[in-house]
Amino acid sequence: MAKKRKNQNITSQKEQKDEMLTLQDQLNGDVLEKLKLAKKELVAKEQQVQEEKAAQLAFERKQREKNKSFAELLDEYGDRGSKF
Repeated sequence: MAKKRKNQNITSQKEQKDEMLTLQDQLNGDVLEKLKLAKKELVAKEQQVQEEKAAQLAFERKQREKNKSFAELLDEYGDRGSKF
């Protein structure tokens, strides 16, 4: 008798799992594609922002180096410069 109840419980649990739909099953394929496209766009925007930030930092570094006075360059590099 106990075995039959156990088997019935197991089968009822399996039926409940089958009845539950996943999020992907619930969403229309069109909506899912729109979400995937939006995610790709956000990732691309974030990457572009990071690249622009890196380029801006490199530009600022070059500008600071370019605008250094002779005394600052001498302090920074000292005698390490070439003699030619």
